[in-house]
Amino acid sequence: MSKILVSRYLASIVKRGTLQVTFADGTRSNFGEPAAGFPDVALTFTDKAVPRDILLDPRLGAAEAYMDGRLILQQGGIMELVELLRSNAPWDRGGSIGRPSLRRSLGNRIAFAREAINDTLRSQRNVSHHYDIGNELYRLMLDCEHMQYSCGYWDDGVETLAQAQEAKLAHIASKLALGDGQTVLDIGCGWGGMVIYLARKFDIRVTGITLSREQLALAQERARDAGVADRVSFELIDYRDLPERGKRYDRIVSVGMFEHVGRPQFETFFEACANLLADDGVMLLHTIGRIGSPGTTDAFTRKYIFPGGYIPALSETIAASEKFRLIASDIEMLRLHYAKTLRAWYANCLANRDAIVALYDERFFRMWTFYLAGATSSFENGGMCNYQIQYSRDRRILPLTRDYMREAEAALTRSS
Repeated sequence: MSKILVSRYLASIVKRGTLQVTFADGTRSNFGEPAAGFPDVALTFTDKAVPRDILLDPRLGAAEAYMDGRLILQQGGIMELVELLRSNAPWDRGGSIGRPSLRRSLGNRIAFAREAINDTLRSQRNVSHHYDIGNELYRLMLDCEHMQYSCGYWDDGVETLAQAQEAKLAHIASKLALGDGQTVLDIGCGWGGMVIYLARKFDIRVTGITLSREQLALAQERARDAGVADRVSFELIDYRDLPERGKRYDRIVSVGMFEHVGRPQFETFFEACANLLADDGVMLLHTIGRIGSPGTTDAFTRKYIFPGGYIPALSETIAASEKFRLIASDIEMLRLHYAKTLRAWYANCLANRDAIVALYDERFFRMWTFYLAGATSSFENGGMCNYQIQYSRDRRILPLTRDYMREAEAALTRSS
């Protein structure tokens, strides 16, 4: 019965491009028709339980079957399989490859309950789950110079991942309207790329905070190597513990961290930022976001990639921030920038497959590439994008038009 049902399910999705499925009993089914721009994929289910697992939760069931070697690809890779399924049902046209299930609904309720108790200890555990698995993996995947684990900015003339990340740093810096002598706080500083970049380009002091011990150690090392250790500092601390120190910053930047906060803590996050930002301060929040209304985090991502994480809709982000006298003075949506970045990371992982398998194992490599493929499809055909939201405390503190951003960005690009 599961074989029949999963065949109906796939037939309802795959119309353009082709999918050939060989079942455990040796029978084959073909779905779709060849179409320009859509991949052709062939796979095998090695046991009879795979169709059942996919029906229970398509994303988690397919992911675990692939990770365990029970779903084997003969034509195309995991990127092509996910692309085939998602591109046939793009978010823009009302499509979805998900389906309601008791297992998924129960999982969503449990996840929201866990988000509600995402205290400092749980937050650190969640961050460690993803970022303390070893810096070497990220060295193999990311751009080597800036170690940026967030979407690049693929402006005109940008061709490489390294160029896109340099352009992203300049794009964000231009929105901070920085001046000499200012103090800057980077919430969720990663391996220190933003901190180091700002300290190199401006006569300022920058503090970066993280909950990852692996990131902290490498950020400090990279700052020393860059010659800016006298003007930057890094600390292992939760953002919620900073306001009690009473220090305020001229500028705050946070890139790729808000996704880890968890929906019940949105107001807590913005209240802390409001208490940390000077009255004439400016803040730039860069986050993955939902194009549409609020949603839920899928079971695969919750279990294997970002426990406690949640991608916010723009509506709930603004609703949380407006309660603390934070003026959303500029909002920009980046539509396909992360998709291009993710494809570059995926290519780096394929090129370094043997090294990654040696660091971990084959199952980890399959899990990681499934994550990158799924994320790519979410930005190309799903409901994900990036938002850059500039906040200020005083409506008069910034120039009246956005010209200052373009001028600052051009100057930073010329000085690179």
